[in-house]
Formats: sequence, C-alpha cells, structure tokens
Amino acid sequence: MKTAASDLLLTAIAPAVWGSTYIVTTQFLPNFSPMTVAMLRALPAGLLLLAIVRQLPRGIWWLRAFVLGALNISIFLSLLFVAAYRLPGGVAATVAAVQPLFAIFLAAALLGSVIRVMAVLAALIGIGGVGLLVLSPHAALDAVGVAAGLAGAASMALGNILTRKWQPPVSLLTFTAWQLTAGGILLVPAVLLFEPAMPAPTLANLAGLTWLGLIGAALTYVLWFRGIARLDAAVVSPLLFISPLTAVLLGWMILNQTLSPPQIAGIVLVIGSIWLSQRPTRRLARQASH
Repeated sequence: MKTAASDLLLTAIAPAVWGSTYIVTTQFLPNFSPMTVAMLRALPAGLLLLAIVRQLPRGIWWLRAFVLGALNISIFLSLLFVAAYRLPGGVAATVAAVQPLFAIFLAAALLGSVIRVMAVLAALIGIGGVGLLVLSPHAALDAVGVAAGLAGAASMALGNILTRKWQPPVSLLTFTAWQLTAGGILLVPAVLLFEPAMPAPTLANLAGLTWLGLIGAALTYVLWFRGIARLDAAVVSPLLFISPLTAVLLGWMILNQTLSPPQIAGIVLVIGSIWLSQRPTRRLARQASH
C-alpha cells in the first residue's frame, strides 16, 4: 500500500511541475519563441544526464531512443505549439486533455491492458473538469489547431505506452537521458528553420531556463518514466490533469487571477477524476496487504 502510494505521489510531481511552465515562460522568458524554449528545455537536460550516466544507446536502442524522444518530446511539443498558436489557450488545453483517454485504448491494443469502464469515465470527467478550468465562453475553434492538439495528445500517449513496453537494459536515468537528448536534437532543425533568433539571455531568462531544464525536464521526466514503468497506464495518464490545475492555481496565487465558480467546479471534477482513476491501484494494494 505504501509503495503504491509513494509511486503515485512521486509520479504526480511531474505534471504538477509541468503546470508551472506557462507562468515561468510568460514571466521569465517573454521574448523567447515556444519551440526555442522547448529545445532549450530538453536538449541541455538530456546532455547533462548523459554526462552523468556516460552511456550511449546500442543496437536497436538508438532507433527506439529517437522514436520515444520524438513521440514524448519533439513531435508532442511541436504539435502542442501549433495548437496553442491556432487556438485560444483554453481550447488547446482541453483538446490536449484527451491524452489519458487515448492512453487507455492504446494500452489495450499494445500492452493487452483491460479497458475499465471506471477508467474511461474518470478520463471523461477529467476532460470536462479541464474544460471548466480553462475554457472561455467565447472560445473559437480552428480545424487545424484541433487536429494538431489531438495528434499531439496521441503522440504523447503512444510514447508513454511504448516507454512502458520497451523496458531498456539500462537505468531509468540513462533511459531518460536518451529520450531527452534525442527529442532535443530533433527540435534543433525546427528551431533553426522556423524560429526567430534567440535574444541575448538575461539573468531572469537563465533562471527560467534552469527551472524548465533541470526541474521541469531532467527531474520530472525521470519521475514520470519511473511511474510509467511501475504503474498501469490508466492510473498514470490521468495524473496529467494535475498540470492545468496547477497552472490555474499558480495564476490565482501569483498573478492575482480570479477563480470563477465554473473553475472551482472544474477543480472539483479534476480531483474527482484523478481519485476515480486510482481505484484499481488502491484495490490491488488492499488485496496485497491481506
């Protein structure tokens, strides 16, 4: 029971920290383009971890590292930013929130996991909660933006499932280093071709990049991939709902943004969906203790 609870808590740290990305980017990196921030977040963190573990992939793991780096980081972030540019922030966040639902069905197809009605219900409640948290009444839809958001969510869902399926013969730290480095490398051409030149960094910029890289990538991806390896996909994926919840709460606490009644209802729904999604873990833990 204690092991399952600690696994959940450690895994939940990752999306909670990811929820700080918006406020850190807007407050510390206002002149940086999104794709540049994504590359500077992933690549230095991956190279730092590589310097620590001093182990490169071998054989098939070169291909797998780049496939996972693309799905979990570069493709996911690229599509996420396309959605963010073409959709209001609330719409983009709500579209991205379908990731746990994708993960349930991909886990069934690729890992043979059982599709539980409660897990699907929890995912739908979570999507509704995120919608209440971040959607405005006058939010506009754009077909390309919605498609990019859905494809980005599917990319991360598939990447997470394959991360669980392809258990490498190396430490978790090494596995994380490979994915972050590969994902960062794949973002470099996009930054060079499509993004404006990076401004000269100030101390505030460096502080923001340090937080996003060391804490928001190196530490959190280690914790996230650890959770994926230890817990069922239907249990891990709904934890991503914590990210928009954290973003809204940080805006309320730090930027003095107001919380409307629908947002408060959204907070309740998100917490409820996460609680529902963890029921299989709690039941198995109780059975194991008897």
